Amino acid sequence: MRILVATAVPVERDAVAPAFQGTAATVDVLAVGVGPALAAAGTATALTRAALEGAAYGLVVSAGIAGGFLPEAPVGSLVVADEITAADLGAETAEGFVPVTALGFGAVTHRPPAALVRDAVAATGGRAGAVLTVSTVTGTAERAAALRARHPSALAEAMEGFGVAEAAGAHGVPVLEVRAVSNPVGPRDRAAWRIGDALTALTEGFGKLAPVLESWKQHD
Repeated sequence: MRILVATAVPVERDAVAPAFQGTAATVDVLAVGVGPALAAAGTATALTRAALEGAAYGLVVSAGIAGGFLPEAPVGSLVVADEITAADLGAETAEGFVPVTALGFGAVTHRPPAALVRDAVAATGGRAGAVLTVSTVTGTAERAAALRARHPSALAEAMEGFGVAEAAGAHGVPVLEVRAVSNPVGPRDRAAWRIGDALTALTEGFGKLAPVLESWKQHD
């Protein structure tokens, strides 16, 4: 099976790529850009190119670092998305936030294959939960609390997963999202960021995850 792993930036790509050296599966790890729009465009381009070449991908994985909701997802932990949700796609009203689905448009959630999520959690020791996609990173305790109130199962927030999932969905390809936590979601505090630790956790996590991804289609 051919697998596409989409990260936002090259440093994340370089943290993930070593896990697939010497594997039987054909895996391309691409840095597709920051934010949901650029991630969707980059992923869709890669999927289209592969399909036109007659070597379509069978799985897309969104990967990288993320903010984690405490206490469930501390810095250095690994999160496997059981749902990938666009948390700020909608409208603000006098009664509060309304998701775009309530306005009668589109979708806000993609659900990775449950069996793949279970296998990924078992292999990596990570935790399954919702990973929120945001266009604006949370920087206050108030917004963190509001997100958790709307999405009680949320463990992490990042900026690309929903875009990657939208592109995968348009091509009929299953999607997974795996994130290593670099900082708590809440007040913006650069001194609390542990990007190096998160990248190390990402490398270690994908080292354990690679055999699962390689063999998954055989069991699906």
